Amino acid sequence: MTTNRRPPPLAFLCLVSVLCLLSSPSLASSAKRHYVVYLGGHNHGGSSATEADLQAVTDSHHDLLATHLGDMEKAKNAIRYSYTRHINGFTAVLDAEEAARIAKHPGVVSVFPDRMKKLHTTNSWDFMLLNKEIEIPSGKIWKAARFGENVIIGNLDSGVWPESKSFNDKGYGPIPAKWKGLCENNTKIGVSCNRKLIGSRLYNKGFIEDGSTADPADLYNPRDMDGHGSHTLSTAGGNFVPGVDILSAAGGVAKGGAPRARVAAYKVCFVVEDGTSCADSDILAGFDAAIADGVDVLSVSLGSEDFADYSYLADGLAIGSFHAVRSGVVVVASAGNSGPVQGTVANFAPWIVTVGASTTDRNIDVHVELGNGDRLKGTALFQKPLPDHKQYKLASAADVKLPNATAEDAILCLPGTLDPTKAQGKILACLRGKTARVDKSRQAKNAGAIGVILCNDEASGIELVDDIHYVPTSHVVYKDGVKVFRYINGTKNPTAYIAPPVTTYGNKPAPSLAAFSSRGPNVVTPQILKPDVAAPGVNILAAYTMAGDDESRKYPYQLESGTSMACPHVAGVAALVKAVHPDWSPSAVHSAIMTTARTRGNTGDKMNDLNEHESSSFGYGAGHIRPNRAIKPGLVYEVAAHEYLELLCSIGYNSSDMGELLEKGYKCPKKVKSVFDHNYPSFSVPNLGSGPVTFKRRVKNVGPPGVYAAEVKEPYGVAVKVVPDVLKFDKYGEEKSFKVMVAAKWKGAAKGYEFGGLTWTDGDHYVRSPIFVTDNLVIDQSNKIVGTY
Repeated sequence: MTTNRRPPPLAFLCLVSVLCLLSSPSLASSAKRHYVVYLGGHNHGGSSATEADLQAVTDSHHDLLATHLGDMEKAKNAIRYSYTRHINGFTAVLDAEEAARIAKHPGVVSVFPDRMKKLHTTNSWDFMLLNKEIEIPSGKIWKAARFGENVIIGNLDSGVWPESKSFNDKGYGPIPAKWKGLCENNTKIGVSCNRKLIGSRLYNKGFIEDGSTADPADLYNPRDMDGHGSHTLSTAGGNFVPGVDILSAAGGVAKGGAPRARVAAYKVCFVVEDGTSCADSDILAGFDAAIADGVDVLSVSLGSEDFADYSYLADGLAIGSFHAVRSGVVVVASAGNSGPVQGTVANFAPWIVTVGASTTDRNIDVHVELGNGDRLKGTALFQKPLPDHKQYKLASAADVKLPNATAEDAILCLPGTLDPTKAQGKILACLRGKTARVDKSRQAKNAGAIGVILCNDEASGIELVDDIHYVPTSHVVYKDGVKVFRYINGTKNPTAYIAPPVTTYGNKPAPSLAAFSSRGPNVVTPQILKPDVAAPGVNILAAYTMAGDDESRKYPYQLESGTSMACPHVAGVAALVKAVHPDWSPSAVHSAIMTTARTRGNTGDKMNDLNEHESSSFGYGAGHIRPNRAIKPGLVYEVAAHEYLELLCSIGYNSSDMGELLEKGYKCPKKVKSVFDHNYPSFSVPNLGSGPVTFKRRVKNVGPPGVYAAEVKEPYGVAVKVVPDVLKFDKYGEEKSFKVMVAAKWKGAAKGYEFGGLTWTDGDHYVRSPIFVTDNLVIDQSNKIVGTY
């Protein structure tokens, strides 16, 4: 389907519920599975609800389910979660017929199977100019925000390692009175909270019902056994911790974005064989608790990257985040790690701040000296360097393969492909791909090799990662990898030396967009440009778990890469903005972070991606975050909760879908607003070939009185007109409206993807919004991009 068409109401209802499960006899089954029954919001006071109020909600869930199962005891036994505070709904083990009957019940918004999501897996703050010295200038955001003092950051992730210095409470006063949360399993074996780490909860029922398996020490304990949750939480709100490094590299002061914030961990993800797994129902439970507990900001570094049959009302993260934003909580989420493929960006709900990943100006350099005199610069970490500075035998991993292995598998250093009799004492050249980068050095070590040159494939380009390897390793860019293999293939006795790691700062260009960072356009609602911003997400040093059996690889602080790492950078900045402006709405914070972002790097040129191509708003949204600017944006684009529902109305949802999302119910207006009129801080035109488009927007003055003029950078082949092009504000809080008219300058313009921008400026503030235009973006029924025509 093309983006300007939506499914008819009945087909759409089929997508957001399970009514269509029985449309084919082959789908009707008595097999039981875990479902989420979503009923919308609550009429009681949420955080102020009494125990009697909460019990009444639980009883109502039992009653509703009993009417369809025919027995109260069956209903009570089937229910796993009752969401009783801000989110109204429950989860239950049902068969498809039962689920379909419940979906038809009046007041039920949606019924959907409990789906699994994945986690999207420090100098970064200095790089963003929060501080360049130990003494912080008074005008900087850290001083203005008192380092985020008493703002509460929640984290939906894999738990927390409470003993980390990042969560020590030395020097902290009493816990803020607004905090209503608690610390589950408050023991030394579990998680012992304090005045810094003020909350820890565990939600695992959905994971268990999915049939997934995990170590009981992980599954029944809020403690972080993976490392991901500790890393992200400390990045958002960890203490100042001096003298932190990893294997004597990347040394300095570890710190979160809001280092004096209070933090709380909501464990919803668990370690499985192929990574981590997080159930929608557990995520919803985490959201419901965090809102009631009193968090100000939620950092959510997880998501799904399967958008077939997607509905906002059948996505636990979208539902939970809506209720959080409606309750005044800023929700920040990762964009996903499926880049550089376009149309892969996740967590695209318009009420979420969606974050892509970029690099910083810090490198950990590991030089390779080839026998022909070539010197190549790569990166990696390892415990022990090569014993002598001399040339060692070098071989392609394909040339040391076992007899039963293929050269194609061996060159990737896959398990069971390397012959120890051939690899012994050599440095191996391995190609990146298929398996984890670190596992390649593990396989080389197991085969007796003494080092690895890890060569990027063409798709990975210049993206390098500072992994901790099992043998001396240098991870090199694609063009240098080509040199390595060309040297090996053209030399009778090739040799090489791998030097020890050296940390360098001030490298250029930076930032660059990470190749793995998921790209737009937004394939579900392409009129909303996603991601929103980019932030550091490559080789980020932060707190980690000390769990695990391999003592040689336990470090209290580790380097990690992913949009998972970028997300908490923005969550930390959101906490600082909330500290300075506690009365600002989530959408105002969202807008301030977007409109103050920057699209140029430290060379003055536009940001590139890590394949050395100029990046675009599909990768970085409005740009790379600038924390010091975000507290004084000048103007903000503000959105009320009901306006998000108006947006859903404009893309095909109806009143029966959304009637219970707000406390008093909601009905779509008789005259539905255009999707282009949603007050978002960006402008996206996916179908200019259908004719000119007019956007209606309004901005609120959050600075001194002033006059703002519009400056437009037109996308190639596209005319952009702003009316009026001057806005005069006489007082703080005043709002002004304007229109942006977009039209093709000639027939067939914008056949590809074209980008521009609109900036409102009074000479001191620059309120920038990106503009995206294409002639006709075509997306198929599974929400994949077919092309532009």
